[in-house]
Amino acid sequence: MTYPIADLHCDLLSFLANVPRADPFSKDQIACAFPWMKEGGVRMQVMAIYTTVELGSMQLATRQAEIFSDLLRKKSETVTRFDADFIKNQTPEGPIGIIASVENAAGFGNESATWPEIYSQFDSIVEKAGSLAYISLTHHTENRFGGGNYTEGIGLKEDGKRLLDYMAGKRIPIDLSHTSDLLAEGILNHIDRHHLPIPVIASHSNFRAIWDHKRNLSDEFAQEIIHREGIIGVNFLREFLDREVPERLYEHLLYGAKMGENAISFGADFFYTKDFPDPKRHPFYFPLAENSSKYPDILEHLSQSLSEAQLRKLAFENVFNFYQKLWN
Repeated sequence: MTYPIADLHCDLLSFLANVPRADPFSKDQIACAFPWMKEGGVRMQVMAIYTTVELGSMQLATRQAEIFSDLLRKKSETVTRFDADFIKNQTPEGPIGIIASVENAAGFGNESATWPEIYSQFDSIVEKAGSLAYISLTHHTENRFGGGNYTEGIGLKEDGKRLLDYMAGKRIPIDLSHTSDLLAEGILNHIDRHHLPIPVIASHSNFRAIWDHKRNLSDEFAQEIIHREGIIGVNFLREFLDREVPERLYEHLLYGAKMGENAISFGADFFYTKDFPDPKRHPFYFPLAENSSKYPDILEHLSQSLSEAQLRKLAFENVFNFYQKLWN
């Protein structure tokens, strides 16, 4: 049996914004090219607006939001907007439902931006994208909002608190996938202390109990997301699965399903890898999860351990249910 697929993270937008002659229909260029998605039965895809912490971060974020808008306008036979109507009227065929997210809040404000500029940029990105699937305050490194997952001893900063306050009530989840543990703790504490209506997710994270990597979720944070009725998308990158054992992907997925079968989902994290400078990271993906066509094979393997109801939840229902509840 085949299932529609919902995936919580890919980097097609930054690929289109940064790579000369980038083609979203070229299988040879990126693992989440549209033909791969079609082969894999992808019905919903989150596309991240990704920036580094640099002076041009706001301009790059704007450019990616415009690319996203252009995809919806110019490629309507391929993609459509993922929204409440899409969920309500879902079909097994037709255009893929897409929605943007923000990976690194430096896209809202570089280190020298004023708060009026940050608020204006936030509103402009949301207007161009139509809505956001989630916001990550940081990427791997530190910024004005907090500490990324490769930083030590840096949690939620005052600017991070102010951005969370601005997010409150806008029905945009906060993403813990790239936070330091201190930042994740600070986000949760700030939300609770001020009773902020902000859902919490991890869009593309694995489990530290399976592979001990600071990029992965501790059981404490995973259980906190599940307790708050959030979702967790499992990441396909070899670095965060197990550098040598491909089948560890199944262990992460089964561990997540056992911990919270109503939360576990996919967050493959396919991005443009050809110019990545560290040779130790290549290949980035194991063959069993090397592009967006692989979801049916992954689910087929998991059918030995999960029921049909659990497979449907993992494939798409948990994601659709989360956003349906959020938007209603």
